[in-house]
Amino acid sequence: MDHVPREGRMTSKDKLTHVSQAPTNPAKGGPPSRFDVADLYRGPIVLESEKPTDLPLHEKLRQAYFWITNHAIISPHYDIEYFDGPAPAYNFGPAGTVRLPSGQSYSSFVLLPLLNFAVRRRCLFVGGPGRGKTASAILMGLLAGYSMREIRRAIQHGQPQMTIADLLGTPLPADLVAARSMDQITIAWRRWLGMRIKIIDEYNRIPTRTQSALLTVMADNYAELMDQVYECPDAAWYLTANDDAGGGTYQVIEALRDRIDVVVKALAFNSRFLKDLLDRIEEGYSPESLLPKEIVFTEAEIDRMDREIRQVQFPVELRRRLEFFASHFEFFDTAGMQLDYKTKDTVKLVGGDLTLLAALDTGRDRLKDLGSQTKNGISVRALLTALTFVKAMAYFRGSAEISLEDLRQILPFVLHDKLTPEPESPFFEASNHRIYRIDRISWIRKLFDLSCNEYDRLNRDRNDPLVALEEEFEQGLDGLNEATVRARLVKIERLFAEWAKGQKLYGHLADDCIKLKYLHQRYTNYLRWLTWKR
Repeated sequence: MDHVPREGRMTSKDKLTHVSQAPTNPAKGGPPSRFDVADLYRGPIVLESEKPTDLPLHEKLRQAYFWITNHAIISPHYDIEYFDGPAPAYNFGPAGTVRLPSGQSYSSFVLLPLLNFAVRRRCLFVGGPGRGKTASAILMGLLAGYSMREIRRAIQHGQPQMTIADLLGTPLPADLVAARSMDQITIAWRRWLGMRIKIIDEYNRIPTRTQSALLTVMADNYAELMDQVYECPDAAWYLTANDDAGGGTYQVIEALRDRIDVVVKALAFNSRFLKDLLDRIEEGYSPESLLPKEIVFTEAEIDRMDREIRQVQFPVELRRRLEFFASHFEFFDTAGMQLDYKTKDTVKLVGGDLTLLAALDTGRDRLKDLGSQTKNGISVRALLTALTFVKAMAYFRGSAEISLEDLRQILPFVLHDKLTPEPESPFFEASNHRIYRIDRISWIRKLFDLSCNEYDRLNRDRNDPLVALEEEFEQGLDGLNEATVRARLVKIERLFAEWAKGQKLYGHLADDCIKLKYLHQRYTNYLRWLTWKR
């Protein structure tokens, strides 16, 4: 006997085509709507003409998130946790503590690709086969308005025989025969190059030479073949790999890995949701084929959303916390004689052994020094990416400015492939810290927490002598007289003398010294000009 659903009950397939009209984040999302007397006379049925047409894009983005996480991608892992107040926590002994977030929290496997969609950057999915990496990337293409047919044809599948022609396109044979110069050759460019969603499946199976061609498209947004150039539109990139340790048929070149902006891990399937898989089989549907048109973004909407994200405010006090955090990692005292060369990059460029050189450094407490936990510092590109994604996180939550928790939650995913842990650091030797050698997301979050603790201990919000000096300098040099310039130089030199009494340099102090040296040099050059002008 065929199973017949009871009348009035929505099937799983019906639920997929439904987008709730209730606000996804009632506490956020702009000013409350004004009272209208007509509301008293409206019934429960809303006519098509009465439906709101000015839905904020951050609300539409949240609608897309909740549709995906509730109906398409089975990911019950709310690992991006927010707290609006006290939250219950339960200790399972050696297994750790489970906290129940009191604020609206999110699944990184769904949220991070969606933020990448909004800011049009490059996202890497990592995880075992069959975990939904490619399916998630396909959903992003559907959100951009492409058909399933277009997306599937545009996916570039990495494989050992992939050539540059396979990736980019081929010259027309007739032109190769008849052309008298390279500019007379017409290239049949691959159609995926012109799409706003680009998907590279198993990118670590692409040969090294073809990876270099892919790097040009990813980094510079154009393709080049036989002196012909194809300008690509701004696009959100999605790459997949079965692991994030560089494994695969071919080693991924460092420059290509460095262009990855955010890394998302495919989390394990929870067997308690097996019924959802069974429903898909019995009702004969796949979620991606039923994506509601209400959550599809036009090209103009994506452009506007990108502009709105850029306008999200970054409070000064949070910017200083991020500066303080980033300052810990590059400084390496035994790398050079001059302060400017005391960096881990100096050691890397000459092929030095960081672990061996660190053993020669006896002037610092390596447990206290957060920089001892990493093999490298944070690049400019990584900081630019972090600023972009933190703004996108605040925008997604309907906030006009970022919060400290936005920083804390997003940084680990941006820095996942950017900060390399130093496993020999004393920090990892503690019994309760060994797990951080494996769990890189939690390790980076712990690093940020430790940095914030040190920031608060030093009372940097109220006691940062550089702030006053920076504010003076930002007012400009024009019109300053010689006495004022000399007075400022004396202040800088006295501050240097005070800091030198400690006899120890840590990363944040080294960055402050370099900034002071910069200010001193600017004033010195200006003073020379004033002296010459007399």
